[in-house]
Amino acid sequence: MGNKTNGDKCSFILEQVIQILGDKFPCTLVAQKIDLPEYQGEPDEISIRKCQEAARQVQGPVLVEDTCLCFNALGGLPGPYIKWFLEKLKPEGLHQLLAGFQDKSAYALCTFALSTGDPSEPVRLFRGRTSASNCCGLSHCGAQAPDARAPGPGHEPVSPASAGRLSTTVPPGKPSSSFLSVQYNSVHCCAPDL
Repeated sequence: MGNKTNGDKCSFILEQVIQILGDKFPCTLVAQKIDLPEYQGEPDEISIRKCQEAARQVQGPVLVEDTCLCFNALGGLPGPYIKWFLEKLKPEGLHQLLAGFQDKSAYALCTFALSTGDPSEPVRLFRGRTSASNCCGLSHCGAQAPDARAPGPGHEPVSPASAGRLSTTVPPGKPSSSFLSVQYNSVHCCAPDL
């Protein structure tokens, strides 16, 4: 989490988590800038290891977020490696990866891993998932023009989560950007345990 982009993402997600939990939430969440190794493996394994390492470094309870973008035609890849795929291939390259496949569906998976800080207790995982049937649809990504906007926090230009934001059914008092995000689903699941 040492570079500015990750710091911006951390602040964005923390603000979103606080907004979702609401002002009645009894604890104070504080972002801490720590460097975590880039683990390899399946999304759950990566989330657990990141959470364990973060808890070790801060010597206390932690909540760690990890987001994946998974193409069904590619067996769930790039998954947790989306950051590097997007960095090297850009949104247009991700679309080219799917060019030979009929299945253009994908899902964004957000996992929050929660540790009490006690290494003898298991890390708890909370997942939110948002699917899109055609992640390469021009209305869902930034590849419609060569000057497509650069991705902000997460991977907006190609994320199927943006497809979910087209919905108009938002509960009263819930901001649409939070309610319809994949992070909302995960935070909503873990709120009772925080």
